[in-house]
Amino acid sequence: MLPITDNRLLSFLTSEKEKLIADWTENIIVSEDDPYKEKISKNAERMYVIILSVFSKTSEELEEHIQKLAFMVGEERVRADINIGDFVYNVNSGRSVLYKHLHKMNMEWEEMQEAINRINYCFDTFLYYAVSYYNEQKNKIIEEKNQFIDSTHKDRLTLLGQMTSSFIHEFRNPLTSIQGFIQLLKSEHEDMKYLDIISSELEQLNFRISQFLLLSKKELIGKEKTLFSLNKMIEEVLNFLYPSILDTKVRIIKRVADDMELYGYADEIRQVLINIIFNAIDVLSQYRDDPQIEINGFFVNDTHIKIEISNNGPIIPDQLLKTIFEPFVTTKTLGTGLGLFVCREIIEKHKGILACSSEPDKTSFIMLLPLTRIEN
Repeated sequence: MLPITDNRLLSFLTSEKEKLIADWTENIIVSEDDPYKEKISKNAERMYVIILSVFSKTSEELEEHIQKLAFMVGEERVRADINIGDFVYNVNSGRSVLYKHLHKMNMEWEEMQEAINRINYCFDTFLYYAVSYYNEQKNKIIEEKNQFIDSTHKDRLTLLGQMTSSFIHEFRNPLTSIQGFIQLLKSEHEDMKYLDIISSELEQLNFRISQFLLLSKKELIGKEKTLFSLNKMIEEVLNFLYPSILDTKVRIIKRVADDMELYGYADEIRQVLINIIFNAIDVLSQYRDDPQIEINGFFVNDTHIKIEISNNGPIIPDQLLKTIFEPFVTTKTLGTGLGLFVCREIIEKHKGILACSSEPDKTSFIMLLPLTRIEN
C-alpha cells in the first residue's frame, strides 16, 4: 500500500496534535502502582507520530515502526504487571478521541475513508503486536515458575529419599525381629489374644515404610518381575485389611475373573491395592453407616486389564481431584501426602495409567495395566 498524500488532513492532524493528545491522556486509566505511569503520555505522543506518518510511509515502513513501539510498550506492561485490559482500553480511547477530532473537518466520508482505514491499521497492528508480546512474555514467566515449582518438588523428594533411606532400613531390622517373635508366640500360645491385631498393625507399618523406600528407588534392588494372579492378590490384600474391614463394617463386593494375571513387581502392585482400599475404608469409617467398596477387574480389548476400586464415600472436590496424585497433597491431619503419589509412580512404572473420578456417593480409582510383558 502506497502512502496517502492528503495535505489538508495532515495539516489538520498536525495542528490538533497537542489538543488531541491532551484529550487522550485525560481519558486514560492509570494505576497508582504503575511504575511507568509517567511514560504513558509520552507513548501516546509516539503513537501519534506514527499515525501522522501514514501520509508519508508505506505499510511495510509503518509496520516496522509500529512493531518497535509495540514491543517496547509491551515490555513495560509486563514489568508493570498491570491488567492488560486497561492498556487495550487506553489505546482504543486514543482512537475514539482521534475520530472525534476528525469530525471537525466536515469532510465527506468518501474523502476520509482511506485515511481512516490507514489509521485503523496503525491502531490494530499496534494492539496486535503489543498484546501478543505481552502474552508471550507472561507465558514464559508462568512456565519458569512452573519449572521452579517442579524443581522444588523434585528437590524435596530427593532430600526425603536421602533422609529416609539412610535410617529406614535400620528401622526395618527390629521390625522384622518383632514379627518373628509374634509368629513364635502364635505357635506357642495359640489362644493368646490380640496377636493377630499386633501382627496386622506391624504389617501396616511395614507397608508405610515401603512407601518411603520406593521414593529412594533402593527398594527395587534385587527385585524381579513375575507373573501373578490378580484375583489371588486382591484376596490376600482383603485378608490383610480384614481387621479394618471388620471394625468399620465395610461391605466388600468383588468381581474379578480367576484367570486374570499380571506381569510385574507383585509387592508394588500389592502396595497400590492396599493403599487405595485402606484409604477408602478410612474415609468410609467417618462418613457412612452403610459403607461399601466395589472391586471390579476385567479385560480391555485383550491388551489390558482394568481394575476399578469404588466406594460410596463423599465426593472429592474438583480442585483436590486435580492434584490428588501430586506429592505432599493430603486431607489427613497426620498424612504424608505420599500414598497416592507413590501409587501413581508404581502404575506408571508398569506402563499403566492411574486415574480418579468422583461424583456424589461414588469415588473410583481406575488402573489400566498392559497384559504384555513390557520391560522398563
